[in-house]
Amino acid sequence: MMEQIDHIDAIDRKILSVLQQRGDISHADLAELVGASTASCWRRIKALEAAGILVRTVRLIDPARVGLGVNVMCSLRIRSHAHDSRSAFEAFVDTRGEIVECFSMSGEWDYLLRVVVSDVAAYNRFLMQVLLAHPAVAQASSHFALAMTKYTTALPVQL
Repeated sequence: MMEQIDHIDAIDRKILSVLQQRGDISHADLAELVGASTASCWRRIKALEAAGILVRTVRLIDPARVGLGVNVMCSLRIRSHAHDSRSAFEAFVDTRGEIVECFSMSGEWDYLLRVVVSDVAAYNRFLMQVLLAHPAVAQASSHFALAMTKYTTALPVQL
């Protein structure tokens, strides 16, 4: 059950900011950086977790170093906007490791996917044999990233 946090103060924001950059930092080092006691930091982290603000701890991988250096932004139109059709497509997306982000969109396209693959041939196979073969998908438009000029998972909580 999630608790509700009525107010996120300056120390909570500092904690969130640091944890987004250094998820493996010790509570003692975090306390020193944010100007609070170790026990206070621990309690605050537990409250932020219970409120669903801090959701999980992960380690980020350099995609190129594991042979996944191609990023494709794929815009999709679906055949039907019926709830069952959208739900089936979104469940399908959850099963595909190549799709690392999926956004339901307003405007001309229904979904925007970020697909990460090893090379153009791998994307072509995924597009033709998997994505366009899905019964909900009507049309796709692919845009290959030439270079990543910014990438972050950190949100600007220090406002």
